[in-house]
Amino acid sequence: MLRVLLFALAALALPVQAQNLKPFSASYTADWKQLPVGGSATRSLKAESDGRWSLDFEASMLVAGLTEQSTFRVESGSFLPQTYRFKRSGLGKSKQVELDFDWSAKQVIGSDRGNQVRVPLNRGLLDKSTYQIALQHDVAAGKKSMSYQVIDGDEVETYDFRVLGEEVVETKAGLIDAIKVERVRDPTQSNRKTVLWFAKDWDYLLVRLQQVEKDGKEYQIMLLEGTVGDRQVKGRS
Repeated sequence: MLRVLLFALAALALPVQAQNLKPFSASYTADWKQLPVGGSATRSLKAESDGRWSLDFEASMLVAGLTEQSTFRVESGSFLPQTYRFKRSGLGKSKQVELDFDWSAKQVIGSDRGNQVRVPLNRGLLDKSTYQIALQHDVAAGKKSMSYQVIDGDEVETYDFRVLGEEVVETKAGLIDAIKVERVRDPTQSNRKTVLWFAKDWDYLLVRLQQVEKDGKEYQIMLLEGTVGDRQVKGRS
């Protein structure tokens, strides 16, 4: 279940300048309709002193938990992943992923569940965390459909999204005007459903996620509180 949460939180190269990125931090409540327990999650983006950006995610529910961290650079209008780390525990099967992006050798090198990973690296290839920043910026740029090339294990997957429209989301921080976005999947391959809401007035911060699994189980995360730059997220009352 936490894996699903991560997916919402959890591309082709995006024309964006590093100065357009704003640090943020956000905390979320997480609910599973089939279970009488809830969870929590935090997500943050910060600038490092060496010019890289660091995107961190943590989630927990009862004795289960996961952490995810990626670092990337923005050069010549492209996102360039540098490192990706993922660790999950307490969910029956533990999982650990460590990837390093060697741009001089044009290789992604690392391990996934103990299996060696070595994949050719070209501009436009993103990890499973950095693509989320690309999605935020594409939505902010007014795009209606988006496609991302994402490394998953030793393969490259295509993640497609489309904008459904605008909607007001009721959060603990108040009413927030948001852009509603849907993950596009081939219905002959998967009946999973993922919908995300990004805050228009808060640098398109993720404020809500709804996930329906192929077995009908439904998960939702909702913004509890957050900051974008030096501003605290506050919606309308």
